[in-house]
Amino acid sequence: MIKQLVSSTAFAFAAAAALAAPISFDFKDPKGVNNVAFHLDAPLESISGTASGITGNVMFDPASPAALTGKIVIASNSLKVPNSTMQDHLHSPNWIDVAKHPEITFEVTKVANAKTAGTDTTADVTGNLTIKGVTKEVTVPAKLSYMADALGRRQPNAKGDILVVRAEFLVKRDDFGIQAGQRGDTVGADIKLTLALAGLAPKA
Repeated sequence: MIKQLVSSTAFAFAAAAALAAPISFDFKDPKGVNNVAFHLDAPLESISGTASGITGNVMFDPASPAALTGKIVIASNSLKVPNSTMQDHLHSPNWIDVAKHPEITFEVTKVANAKTAGTDTTADVTGNLTIKGVTKEVTVPAKLSYMADALGRRQPNAKGDILVVRAEFLVKRDDFGIQAGQRGDTVGADIKLTLALAGLAPKA
């Protein structure tokens, strides 16, 4: 009887630990839908575009959202704007210098003020943002939507969870050596970044 009780207790603890374990979400979207939008607004000119080369992994525990860790990676050469000449400039050494700096990255270092309501968690996510080889610490107000067993609604016959990360924030262009010192009447001083990324955690 005692042996059975011990065995049952151990199983219960193991099951609880499994339920509380962080889940790894892969942000390389097989549908190719994930993207980051960027916008620079100046008095004489506005520049808007997207970046679609998104990869990275995030560890998220629905029972402890503040324990979030992970890294999102953007391929620099996936940055696109409608004007082809402007895109050439965007990829050039004066701007992003994609040949020398092929990746833009954000790596989580801290999460604060996490509040969960239903499937959504809002939090201030601090991390190291690296653009053009320059790393700055930034804090981003983010919304994390955890959808258990929702992968089949996105990919027929698939099993697994989805984590959608949404955020919008500003960075200073000069801070990352992007057209540093350029007058703000044609090139905006701030870059607005908007993210809506789905990470997938398939199950067997």
